[in-house]
Amino acid sequence: MKNITSVLLISSLAFNSSCTTMTKTETSNTEIPFPDASLANNPFMKKSTLQYQAPEFDKIKDEHFKPAFDFGLKQQIAELDQIANSKSMATFENTIVAIENSGEVLKRAQIVFFNLTSSNTNPTLQKLEEEYAPIFAAQSDKIYLNDKIYQRIKAIDISKLQGEDKRLAEYYLQNFEIAGANLSAADKEKVKKLNEELATLATQYSAKLLEARKNGALILDNVSELDGLSADEIAAAAADAEKAGHPGKYLLALQNTTQQPLLQNLKNRATREKLFKASWYRAEKGNADDTRSILEKQAKLRMEKAHIQGKKSFAEWKLQDQMAKNPENAMNLLAQLAKPGVEAATKERDEIQALIDQQKGGFTVEPWDWNFYAEQVRKAKYDLDENQIKPYFEVKTVLEKGVFFAAEKFYGITFKERKDLPVYHPDVVSYEVFDRDGKSLAIYYLDFYTRSNKSGGAWMNNFVEQSHLLGQKPVIVNVFNYQKPAEGKPSLISYDDVSTMFHEFGHTLHGLFANQKYVSISGTNTPRDFVEFPSQINEFFALEPSVLKNYALHYQTKQPMPQSLVDKIKKAATFNQGYSTTELVSAATLDMNWHSVTDESQFKPTLEFEKSVLNKYGFTLSAVPPRYHSPYFAHIWGGGYSAGYYAYMWSDMLNSDAWDWISTHGGMTRENGDRFRKYILSVGNSVDLNQAFKDFTGRTPDIKPLLKDKGFISR
Repeated sequence: MKNITSVLLISSLAFNSSCTTMTKTETSNTEIPFPDASLANNPFMKKSTLQYQAPEFDKIKDEHFKPAFDFGLKQQIAELDQIANSKSMATFENTIVAIENSGEVLKRAQIVFFNLTSSNTNPTLQKLEEEYAPIFAAQSDKIYLNDKIYQRIKAIDISKLQGEDKRLAEYYLQNFEIAGANLSAADKEKVKKLNEELATLATQYSAKLLEARKNGALILDNVSELDGLSADEIAAAAADAEKAGHPGKYLLALQNTTQQPLLQNLKNRATREKLFKASWYRAEKGNADDTRSILEKQAKLRMEKAHIQGKKSFAEWKLQDQMAKNPENAMNLLAQLAKPGVEAATKERDEIQALIDQQKGGFTVEPWDWNFYAEQVRKAKYDLDENQIKPYFEVKTVLEKGVFFAAEKFYGITFKERKDLPVYHPDVVSYEVFDRDGKSLAIYYLDFYTRSNKSGGAWMNNFVEQSHLLGQKPVIVNVFNYQKPAEGKPSLISYDDVSTMFHEFGHTLHGLFANQKYVSISGTNTPRDFVEFPSQINEFFALEPSVLKNYALHYQTKQPMPQSLVDKIKKAATFNQGYSTTELVSAATLDMNWHSVTDESQFKPTLEFEKSVLNKYGFTLSAVPPRYHSPYFAHIWGGGYSAGYYAYMWSDMLNSDAWDWISTHGGMTRENGDRFRKYILSVGNSVDLNQAFKDFTGRTPDIKPLLKDKGFISR
């Protein structure tokens, strides 16, 4: 998942600690403040001196954020006032580019801050996040609801612009109007108030959910309850319990999703039930970590905001600038996946139940049984055991001999580990990336392991975004939540984790190959339902024969995975697709329904609302819960995917269709890699993305390749 922080992007600003203000310009009476001596040692006041302006984590302290925010907010407002009050006729340069280049210090501080609050937070940062959430929301409104700036943008004849200039002007005009720049003064004030409140609620939600995840971890007293886990997993659980203040016990931490990875191995049914319920009920206990009242407020306020802006629902408002265009198109795609998904999941459920009955289990399959018995069904049908696979997937080997190897083969890029760059946590590693011509392209960080102060899931962020205008090259981080092994043990991951690494690196490629003049339309700054396309198509490389052979090496013997085991993995590719599709589509349907409400009377308490939606759309298999239960659906309540979780399925349609094209045109060749880079990965949001897809494949997107990949229709 791409984790996007919305901030206005900026240009260079000369640092001069001896100055307090800049002189008034010829076109405006506004003075632009400069940092004074009290800010001289704040690392956010000037560009980093590290390569490509990589963050100086060895200098950045928690206490630097607040003064950087305060100064950056003040400086950006002065810059914007100068634009708004200019006595000169509005032009592309003095209005659009000036907006684009505002807020350098603020952006520099925010981009580091928001990564840390997701990946390595602490009470100080959490307090700051809650304090500044409404302030940042108000700052955005001061820009996008500023009538003087809006009128200057409207005064520019966009039709006379060309290329990226034209696209950037269209982008800002659309963003201003979506934000409500064309509303009355009274309605603008209402929107401002709602935005501040929503920002505060989103931050409170994220903080509560982090605590719910941490406090919801399952503590077990007896090692016998962990039967089925490996010795290394048991040792890690013991070490985690000790760190959490429970010596002699075992701690199973929660991941962000409903299902927990360890459920497929735990033999003790009572332990499985405890772990599943710890996950499912984590944020609805009626305690300080309960998120329900906050998300219900968010849903109502979002609807109210949409109504003020003349839209029937928040979803209708939100999808204006997406590839899907409207909720109906998004729901139509979900419907095309829901029916075959549920049908396939029902057959899978029956197979699992038959196995339970054959073993004289004496119970009906429940959600906490699914992965455990599905793994046995997979072994029976495909003779494939996850424990056979994991020894061939050591984290760094998968990264360097798999992910990097595929990128070199398809795109021609190479990587060199850097030990000299400061990092924000000892677990973080860094690499320099070199382009096909051997020239340095970017800096790339990875943060592999789960921590109690890290949000769940996996994501990509930019520390520095590419821009020809600013002379910036990308600095990117991928964050994961793999279980850290016990000291001295190898870090072995599942094939699902391997897919996640390839997925997130797909986002990284999107950022690495950005080739735009302006940051706002560069790289991954695209609609949600396109941004997952480059990441999801990169997952296909994990099973490409030449790639898999190169990285699937036994961590002890260094021997490649036997072809017989490779064949089993490939044959099992469509296994459990009914389940995985149903859990994803049901979650996306929940999201779209929470945000498609048109009248407050349609809302119900969280659990009642969720149940009614799932029943309405036929998601009635009790053993197949949504991938995210509403109380911990972080994507839509704490992240940027509100009315947008469908984007994963929309992008999946694009990715299957594009991979079908690649497969029928020579497969993993440099020619195809260069073509994909040219038409998809390097265009950012500088062109019509529906047209970009058509330019690559020669056709409009077709869902059939996706249905084939999932095994729902024959090839």
